[in-house]
Amino acid sequence: MDHQIQAAELFVQGYNCAQAVAVAYCDVTGLEPQFAAKMASSFGGGMGRLREVCGAVSGMFMVAGLLYGYDGPDDGACKKAHYHLVQELAAQFREQAGSIVCREILKNPPSDPNPTPRTAEFYKVRPCTRMVMLACQILDRYIEAHPVVG
Repeated sequence: MDHQIQAAELFVQGYNCAQAVAVAYCDVTGLEPQFAAKMASSFGGGMGRLREVCGAVSGMFMVAGLLYGYDGPDDGACKKAHYHLVQELAAQFREQAGSIVCREILKNPPSDPNPTPRTAEFYKVRPCTRMVMLACQILDRYIEAHPVVG
């Protein structure tokens, strides 16, 4: 299934934005969907509804880390390359969405810990479905241009 469509469907099912992106890529990362969802659960609503970095962006970064990240504490060259990738992905998202910050994308919503009820009106006015699709579009383009080896 197309990652954009799958992420949008997951978001509409009730997964948060970070979970929707992370779970949509289980076919590529090899993670079990339940593990990916749990790993990403803290990042919805701009990190626990703090309205900081958009959860779709955080999910995109998690997938990028799993596919292209480094795993050693002192590898400066790999760290530099990976941080460059993260900044490149963020710049593409920012260029198309206007920001990578949840509160800016949502125009200053409340940051309390209470999840917003998922109603028809919620999906009509919230750009979150588009944001998860955008994160997947950017990530798919990168993966296509940089196939994962091994």
